[in-house]
Order: sequence, then structure tokens, then C-alpha cells
Amino acid sequence: MTNTTEVPGAKAHLAAPSLHGTTAGSRTAALHRPPARLLRRATPWLFLLAPLALLITFTYVPVANMIYYSFTDWDGISPDRNFTGADNYVQILTRPELFRVFFVSLYYLAASGVQIAVALYFATVLSFDLRFRNLFKGLLFFPYLINGVAIGFVFLYFFQDGGTLDSVLSWFGAGTDHAWLGDPTSANTSLAGVSVWRFTGLNFVLFLGAIQSIPGELYEAAQLDGATRWQQFRSIIAPSIKPILSLSVILAISGSLAVFEIPYIMTGGATGTSTFVIQTVKLAFQFNKTGLASAAAVVLLLIILLITWIQRRLVPDEKVDLV
Repeated sequence: MTNTTEVPGAKAHLAAPSLHGTTAGSRTAALHRPPARLLRRATPWLFLLAPLALLITFTYVPVANMIYYSFTDWDGISPDRNFTGADNYVQILTRPELFRVFFVSLYYLAASGVQIAVALYFATVLSFDLRFRNLFKGLLFFPYLINGVAIGFVFLYFFQDGGTLDSVLSWFGAGTDHAWLGDPTSANTSLAGVSVWRFTGLNFVLFLGAIQSIPGELYEAAQLDGATRWQQFRSIIAPSIKPILSLSVILAISGSLAVFEIPYIMTGGATGTSTFVIQTVKLAFQFNKTGLASAAAVVLLLIILLITWIQRRLVPDEKVDLV
């Protein structure tokens, strides 16, 4: 008879090498596998790789080239670029005809204040229950959807001698012998009015979205306390949409300094309607002074950044605790 007595611990002894072999293999595989922590850190940058590449290629590289050109006398065609130092900047700051065009922006800045006030009024009124409010929302936002070139041509016929405006005024017995685009004051006022008509819809949508995000319980509590519409606006709406108001002011200031489409199409910068951007375009493509035009663009960029910084310092963002 065969002796089948098993030695205690023999199976455990035989299984031990297999267990150690598996552990060693796992450790070897772990050494060749990328660390999970490193992969987690790299994942956001992998998603941002394409947007950052586009941003750097089409934003920061052109800005860097523009700054470089501003220190040269390049004409935009010749391969020769002679370094001139700060001469272009000195010309912009010392030649009145180059810096005077900034005063035209005051018309558009005043128009921006009007369009913010009008947009805020309609956004407040249409945020409450009102008949045909969706129709009014569409009518207010529709001008912003129209192409700027088309708007320029439409209002060019609107303001011309014997055009639509003169015809409407004649119905009320008003004189029609005024050239609306014939002198600097009326021309800039007319062009600023066109910008109000076009961009009020953008501010209206921003304000309307901010107002509709306010909890309805606040309005109900105010109504129980007997608050009027004006008191609700002053105590609930205005404080709640303060960040959007701040954003609209920044956009208004930067937009008034960078006006281009409407005055360029309607007047081409004639009769004292030339803005800083129109002058910069003419310097670059009409007078072949790309270096001087680049310096003008850099000055405009610095002014906008400075105004934005001052505005952010005066009206800082409120800190929100999400915990």
C-alpha cells in the first residue's frame, strides 16, 4: 500500500513561489506603467493643447509682431524694417491730428450710456409678466443680428438729403434742408445714434438674463412688504446684476474707443467722423505707414487695458463662497 501521508504545510510551501512570482510581475508592470498622478495632471493640458495653440498662433503671435513693427518704419510691403525706437509713439502723442480723433469717441461713449440705460429699462420691464413681451424681446434683439455693413448702407440712405428721415420729418411740417452727415456735430451724433439702435439688443439680453436669474422668492417677499416696482429695482435688481453692469460698462468704453464699421461705411471718416481705428487703417493701408499704425494700435490697446484696470479697481468683483 502506498503511503499517502501528507506533510503538513506542503501545499502552502508549494503555492508560495507562485504567489511571489505574481507579486513580482505586478511590480514590474507598475514600473513600466505611467504614474496615475502624473497622468491626472497632464489630462487638463491635453484638452487645452488645441485651444492654446490657436490662441497663441492667432492672438499672441500677431500682437508680438505688432509690437515689434511699432518700433520700425516698415511700410507693410518692403522686406526692410529699420529700427526707429520710440519715434512712432512720440509722433502719436505729439502730433495733434493723430491724437485728436479720440475726441470723436466721446460721442460713442455718450451713446453707450444711453444704450445701457435703455437696455436696462426694457430688460426690467420685460422681466415681469407683460403681454407680447416675447415679441418685444425679439424686436429689441433683432438689430444686433444684422450685419454691420448692411446697417451702414441702410442708414446711409436714411440720413441722406431727401431720404427716409427727411420724408418722415416733412409729414410733421419740419424742415428738410439739413445735411445730417454734412457737418461734424450732426454727423457724429447721427452715427452714434445708429450704434445705439444696433447694440442696445446686446446689453438688453445680458441684463435680461441676469434679472431672470434672480430668485422669485425675493420678489414675492418684496410684494408682501408693499414694495413698488421702483423699490424692487433699487433693492433687488440693481444689486443682483452689478457684475453684468460692470461688464457692460467695460464693453461700452472699449467699444467707443474701437468704433470702425458704421462710420467707415457711411462716411469713410470724412466730415470729422474719423475714429482712431479708421485713422489706424488709413495709416497702414492708404499711406503705407505700418510701423506708425502698429504703434497707434498698441496705444489703443494700452488705453483700453488701463481703463479696464481702473474700472476693476473701482468696482471689484464680489467674492462668492461656494462652500
